[in-house]
Amino acid sequence: MNITDTKIPAVKLIEPKVFGDERGFFMETWNEKAFREAGINETFVQDNHSRSVKNTLRGLHYQIKQPQGKLVRVTRGEVFDVAVDLRTNSPTFGQWVGEYLSEENKRMLWVPPGFAHGFLVTSETADFQYKCTDFYAPEYERSIAWNDPDIGIDWGAVAPSELLLSGKDSKGSSLASAEPELKEFYQQYPV
Repeated sequence: MNITDTKIPAVKLIEPKVFGDERGFFMETWNEKAFREAGINETFVQDNHSRSVKNTLRGLHYQIKQPQGKLVRVTRGEVFDVAVDLRTNSPTFGQWVGEYLSEENKRMLWVPPGFAHGFLVTSETADFQYKCTDFYAPEYERSIAWNDPDIGIDWGAVAPSELLLSGKDSKGSSLASAEPELKEFYQQYPV
């Protein structure tokens, strides 16, 4: 397993070793020892699986209490996966990193607690699977606007009118309006 820093070092790109032949393939998707050696010292408590159609944009989600670190991967199709640093004491606060994850490249992304997370489906459909470090707590869930100009995520060539958003995600707040609540909570996460 090759685990490397992204442009925001806390977010890790994971490229598993894939063993394949005419019968199919095998790969290891979680190895506690390898992840600990890469600085990912987490316990996972929940696994999630979503299926979405092309141009579905989910996010940018975070929980103000019980924040979730997420180990994400795609088992069908392709997504553009994004993490935004919400740690108010970080030199990369408000910056984002994005990676294409697909069933072909088999890459995974580690998004630690203290980050907002979202993805855009770029294939006809995509199955998105992820492990979480804490339980989903809807009362603490928040959403940052996918198109917040202060963050400036480049989602690619899809027109905003073609995006499929949930009601919650279409009403995401700006990073600036979320910052007072973030200062109370996310400054405790290591940089």
